Amino acid sequence: MEKINLPKTLKNNNHITFFAIAVVLFWIKTYAAYQIEFKLGIDNNLQKFLLFINPLSSAFLFFGIALLFKKHVKLVMIIINFLLSFLLYANIAYYRFFNDFITIPVIMQTKTNAGQLGDSAVSLMSPLDIFYFSDFIILIILALTVFKKVTVQTRKSFKIVLLFSITVFLFNLGLAEKDRPQLLSRSFDRNYLVKYLGAYNFTIYDMIQNIKSSSQRALADSSDITDVENYRKANYAKPNPKYFGKAKGMNVIYVSLESFQNFMIDYKMPNGQEVTPFLNSLAHDGKTFYFDNFYHQTGQGKTSDAEFLMENSLYPMSQGAVFVNKAQNTYQASPAILKGLGYNSAVFHGNYKTFWNRNVMYKALGYDQFFDAEYYDMSDENIKNYGMKDKPFFKESMPMLESLKQPFYTKFISLSNHFPFEMDPQDTDFPAGDYGDTVVNQYFQSAHYMDQALEQFFNDLKKDGLYDKTVIVLYGDHYGISENHNEAMAKVLGVDKITPALNAKLQEVPLYIHVPGVKGGVQHQYGGEVDVRPTLLHLLGVDTKDYMEFGSDLLSKDHRNWALFRNGDYVSPKVIQVSDKCYSTNTEELLPDNSSCKDIDEKVKTELQMSDEVVYKDLLRFYKPEGYTPINPDDYEYLGPKGTTKATGTEAP
Repeated sequence: MEKINLPKTLKNNNHITFFAIAVVLFWIKTYAAYQIEFKLGIDNNLQKFLLFINPLSSAFLFFGIALLFKKHVKLVMIIINFLLSFLLYANIAYYRFFNDFITIPVIMQTKTNAGQLGDSAVSLMSPLDIFYFSDFIILIILALTVFKKVTVQTRKSFKIVLLFSITVFLFNLGLAEKDRPQLLSRSFDRNYLVKYLGAYNFTIYDMIQNIKSSSQRALADSSDITDVENYRKANYAKPNPKYFGKAKGMNVIYVSLESFQNFMIDYKMPNGQEVTPFLNSLAHDGKTFYFDNFYHQTGQGKTSDAEFLMENSLYPMSQGAVFVNKAQNTYQASPAILKGLGYNSAVFHGNYKTFWNRNVMYKALGYDQFFDAEYYDMSDENIKNYGMKDKPFFKESMPMLESLKQPFYTKFISLSNHFPFEMDPQDTDFPAGDYGDTVVNQYFQSAHYMDQALEQFFNDLKKDGLYDKTVIVLYGDHYGISENHNEAMAKVLGVDKITPALNAKLQEVPLYIHVPGVKGGVQHQYGGEVDVRPTLLHLLGVDTKDYMEFGSDLLSKDHRNWALFRNGDYVSPKVIQVSDKCYSTNTEELLPDNSSCKDIDEKVKTELQMSDEVVYKDLLRFYKPEGYTPINPDDYEYLGPKGTTKATGTEAP
């Protein structure tokens, strides 16, 4: 092979040449990823420019570190390239489903959930993704050929590069603050941070935020709860006397409908088949409250966030999951509140107790028993995706449910309707969709299967007499079809395209509340998962005025008529706010200015800030509601079917 001769200037400083090539290749690759993989909502030329330059400061900083390693500069630079490339690709794969970016708490969650995400992760990858490691491969080739003898003679190069990196970053941040004031202090949306500062700078920011979060708890004291308490009292929605206490003393069953969105209700396939005939019948039977403007409010914790919202009436974290990152906090959750009224509580879940750190978090919530995968027949024909299929799950749960002392407060977490929604052929003969997208096509089959499993469960409840003395709450936990499938979803909905406002509407999930002996019907008021706890507790005759919660009773005459999202967007009957832009709810068109959205926007920002104060600072440890008996998580232990349940002292079934 003929030796390639570098120009004399480059030969004398070939570590700088190698460094420059690494930076340029990495810059091009990252910018290409921004354009190909991420939907960041670029609105003007300044944002286009910022997106173009924001990888530079990170590239100079991280690759510059290699210049400190004189003899091993190539090796260190290649290792740094691989690590940054891996971080970029991890964000790409994560974004393809969640439309979000990986945070430090999410990385911590992989320790808890590792090994159970295989099918979903593989389905998000493509052979063409090798492009995101192409610069890594090129650098190795160059290091072994053209730049075989690269060394650094002085550390002066590092100082110059570091100074340049800081200068570029400050220039970048200054322009970003001009376009988006208070970017770092008031942004609830990671898309903004990546758009303005870049994926790598966002990771640095995220690390700083997590350190800050830890210090917030350490520095908090009892006086910090005062502002929250005053806010809570000013925004309390008192119970509707028509419904207050109508379910007093009844059992409670929650069912989490995995990834189930509201557009499925009453949806028919081209051949006229209903996808969810049983859920459709509940929506229109007049005996069940069905809320058709109800929204999920989850963050990165997805299903676990929905659980947290439903049982604590607090918002989840903006980054990571409360179940993993704040499981040691003090909570005053529904199971603990109802324990004082003689309720026994239990969770039924066809996955193992460590998934989402539930074996720790449920103790903090006050659950007496946890029937996890150890209690079920987890043979191959019974499992799919993240655990047990819904039909055998509900069937095998019935004897355990019947064994509970009444009144009970229980939760069932379904699993079958989970991304990528692929079904075993023997489990369904329902036709797949035909919308040019495998994930969307399979969604109809898995949703139909879940609907059948729910009908089976309801029939079993009726057979053993529990149906007539139990409040049943069904709720969609979070979206199933992400924005990455909007082209197919436009076909599903029969529209030209999915507008930002319509995408917000697609975050609707169903909420059903069946109260024996109480007339129901379709309810059009707007609300979210945070509103369910006060609604349920008021039905059970528990006034929540003294509890630190942020929900508003959906059946109250004082109910606020809007629902916020974790990123600060919101929906209401008249206007929808998405990424600080105001849209008409009816027409979905962009309004000429944001004045119509300003009033609710301020309430949304304040509410999220107040909830974050409670969660990040663990403020409930300083507050005891009147009549509430605190629980001690150490009193609970979930030992499995052959052990004893420490909280009750009874043999587990």
